[in-house]
Parts: sequence; structure tokens; C-alpha cells
Amino acid sequence: WVESFGVQFTSPARNAYPALTPQFETSVPGIFCIGALAGYPLIKHCMNQGHDVVEFIQGNTELKPADEPILAEKFAALPGGRDVGQWFEWIQSRVPVLAELSPLQMREYMIDSHVRTFHAGATVFERLSAGDSLLFIAQGSVAVEVEPGNSAAAIVIPQGEFFGEVGLISGKRRGAAVRAVEDCILIEMSRTLALRLMGSVAGAKRVIDRMMTERQLLQTFGPGLTAADLTGVLATATNVALKPNEVLITEGDEGTDLFVIRMGSFIVERTLGGKPTFLSYVSAGQFVGEMAAVTGGRRTATVKATVKSEVTKIDGAAFGALLAAKPALLARLKATMDERQKINDFTEAQKDSFGSVVDLHTRTAEFMAANGLGEATDVLLIDETLCVGCDNCEKACADAHDGLSRLDRESGKTYAHLHVPTSCRHCEHPSCMSDCPPNAIHRGADGEVTVDSSCIGCGNCVRFCPYGVIRLDKTPPKKPPLLSWLLFGTGPGPGEPSHAWSEKHWKATPPKHAVKCDMCAGIKGGASCVRACPTGAAIRVSTEFFGRVANRQVTDA
Repeated sequence: WVESFGVQFTSPARNAYPALTPQFETSVPGIFCIGALAGYPLIKHCMNQGHDVVEFIQGNTELKPADEPILAEKFAALPGGRDVGQWFEWIQSRVPVLAELSPLQMREYMIDSHVRTFHAGATVFERLSAGDSLLFIAQGSVAVEVEPGNSAAAIVIPQGEFFGEVGLISGKRRGAAVRAVEDCILIEMSRTLALRLMGSVAGAKRVIDRMMTERQLLQTFGPGLTAADLTGVLATATNVALKPNEVLITEGDEGTDLFVIRMGSFIVERTLGGKPTFLSYVSAGQFVGEMAAVTGGRRTATVKATVKSEVTKIDGAAFGALLAAKPALLARLKATMDERQKINDFTEAQKDSFGSVVDLHTRTAEFMAANGLGEATDVLLIDETLCVGCDNCEKACADAHDGLSRLDRESGKTYAHLHVPTSCRHCEHPSCMSDCPPNAIHRGADGEVTVDSSCIGCGNCVRFCPYGVIRLDKTPPKKPPLLSWLLFGTGPGPGEPSHAWSEKHWKATPPKHAVKCDMCAGIKGGASCVRACPTGAAIRVSTEFFGRVANRQVTDA
């Protein structure tokens, strides 16, 4: 309908936005687009834009956009003395991925991005630090230290390119340290913003996707490979998205394609004694399907996604040609195959003599995967053999967070003595962040996913969370001191107060906002729920814990 007026869009993609001037005028003079159609879904944006458009129509051509002072302050510390428009032109001329953005889109992305400067030798981020932002190099270059302590093996990324894509696509901690080779100006985009860029600008998506795939393959298959070696492989590579429990490879099928895991995780199963038997767990950065790719024959196991995942599919013939040209890569791949075959043989031997043990391990691993431990960076677990039901964990959580508990001990799933209460997993790829209009949900320095005070209580995060760990609630009134309750019975006591008490003591009913675990960020001593448990039943674990349990690397699992 909009196109029928002659309005041009920024690309042929169906989710692209109209091409607009800074005054929101389309390619057709006299037709203006504001609000969601312009790429700004919030009412406050629409109101500001509507005001600016009316002023422009009435002849006020000198009116500056409402965000001009904010952008000017963002660029003020940079050398060069340019105004906002000149900075946009300078950045776009030096970063090809941003070259297709309209001036209006540049405002949208730069207002939510960070402009960072680093002197030569400075650390941009350390290896294993939490982070999923994407950084574009507008000036200078950086070195990626892929091998800790070996500066000779560092990969230099020049001006115009980007880095940080491993954390962006996998959700895991940074895989390498990055240092500035020379004085740098970097544009840092949050994960949400970078994904929006890829979703709305077709040219940016093509460039970023290809570079991400190339770098992931270089990192996955080790030293000795160059980008030129991967030309044939990249020509056949495609990205495939999978839903939770969707099967990627089926045991007994034919096929020689190899799959590199970009994001998410998978479990590998084999049919033994007529039952599916758990073999191993593989996560982002690893690969599956190598046995058939190297030796041919039918698939020896079934591989299915534990959570929403994405893989890079590599044609078996193209990968075979790469192996033929790189004997060292073939040797490394065979070593990996030998290790995995040992696990298969061990499991098969156990099945013959200790079937119940293998069945228990299979069910335990599947239970943990089904309850989000495959993508959890920090999740609360409770040992039911130690828990006495005192609810100290809930009370301590409420007292540490303005009277609102972030967990529900009794709810959640249990298998054997392992209980997963209703509490945030701090997922590698948080679904709650996928559509937050005010961008109020962020990942912190330690990987915690938190909601800030700009939350408008829209409930999108509640709807998108697959584990039901977020709720909308009102902050209770401030309670009397604990000593008053102990001595005189004043107030509701420890923990979350009743709604009736809150209703009685509110001076004005506050608005609802999203309530979820924040890993007690900023609280000395760490997680209140764990510290308050008198029996040691409550523990917090990460994805690595699940991987170790699933792959039998924890002896008492």
C-alpha cells in the first residue's frame, strides 16, 4: 500500500523501512512517515516525530531533531571537531556495513550505540569476559589473541571491519582477548541493536553473515587455515535455524554434510537395545556429522536441538576437498572422531552390563536440557535431599530486591532429587530481549540479564520467556526494620509482603514492571538465595556444568 504511492524503501527486503530524510519525508514530496513505519515503535518517538514534521511543514526548516544534543555529546570527546551530520558521513565512509543506512537510520542506531576510543596497546576486552555486543572499527586496527600468551598468533582486524561476532551469535563468553594495535575509534552495538541491523538492512546482513561464517570456521577447525582455503566451503555454506527438540541428523540416514553450531546446543543419541540412549552434549563452537563426512556411510547417531539453535551446514563434497588439501586438518578431525567413538563404545559397553545406569544418565541429561540448562549461563538448582522447605531462599531474595522475590522454590520441575525452581536462567540468547520496546533488558558484565528502570510494563518479556520466570508486579511499600518486627510484630516480616498489606500501606499505587532474577548484581557476597540456604541445598551453575554432567565429566553426577 505504501509502495503504491511511489514511496521507496531502503532495500527490497519485506522488513525494510522507507527511505526518509532527516525531516521524515519520503521519496515522494509531501508524504511523511513516522512511528513504527519509520522504524520507531514507541509512542514517545511518534509524538516527537509528529511535532517535528508539523513544524517542518509550517516552514520551520531550522528545527533540529530532538536527539541532536544527545548525539552531539556522544561525539564531543572525539578528535576532529565535526558536527553530528559530518560524523555520520565520516563513519559511513569508513565502515562499509553501515554505508547503506539512511541519515534517519544512522540516528536510530547511533543513539543506542557507544562510541569508544582506545589508545595503542589498550585492552578492548579480555578472553572469557561476558559480552555479546558487536564492534565496528571506524579508525585504527585491533589484534585478536586467539592463543593466550602467544602474540605471534594474533589476528589483526583492520579499519572498516568488525569483531565480537562470536559472543553475538553464540551468546557465550568472549573466545579471545582483543587489544588495540593503534589508536582506535570503535562503534559498539548491543546484541539487540546488531540483530536489528541485520534484520532490516539486507546489505549489512550479507556482509556480517559471510564474515561471521568465515571466522567461525577458521576458529572451529584450528590453525593452518586461511580465508582463501575456505573459498570453496563458504560457497556451499548455508545457515539453518532449528526449534527446540527439532532433529538435525537422524541415525541411519544417508548424508555427508557437516554442521558447525553457531548458537544453541544439541544432544547426541543412539538407539541401543531398542531405546534412544544419550551419548553426548555439544554446544556453540563445536561441530557434528564429521563421521559420515570423513568415512562415508550412514549416520551413526541422532542429533537434535535442546533449545532454539542455528547451525552452518557445509556441503560434504566441498569439505572433503578441503580435507584432501589439508592433511593436518584431517588428522585433527580424526582425533576428535576417535574421542567421540570412545564415548560411544563406553556407553554401548555399559548398556550391556549396566543398562539402568545408562538409562538414568539419559533421562537426567534430557531433563536438564528440557529445563533450559543447555543455554543457562547461571541457573539455580536445589538438591531435594537437602532442602527442608524453609523458604529462606525466597525470603532473602525478596529482602534483597525491594520486597519482591525473583524465584518460586515450590514451582518448577523435579527429576530424582534435582529440582529446577522458577528462576531466571540468564540464557545465552535471552528470548526476553527479543522485543523490548524501551530496550530495558540488558546483559551485565558478569553475564546477568537485568531489567532497568525504563521498563514500561508492556509484558513482552513475560510472553517471550519460555520458562515462565518473569512476572509483572508492583513494588511493595517499604517495610519497617527487621528489629521492629522481631520485638513488636510491626510489619509483615521477612520475605515478600502480602498483597493486602501492600494495598493498605501504599500512598499511591505504583505501576507494574517486569520482575526477574538479576543474579544479585551489585550485592556483596553474591546470590542471596544461595547464601541464605541453611543446608547447602541451593547452588547456582552454568552451561559448563551441564556440559560436564552430560558428557560424564562429573563423577558423582
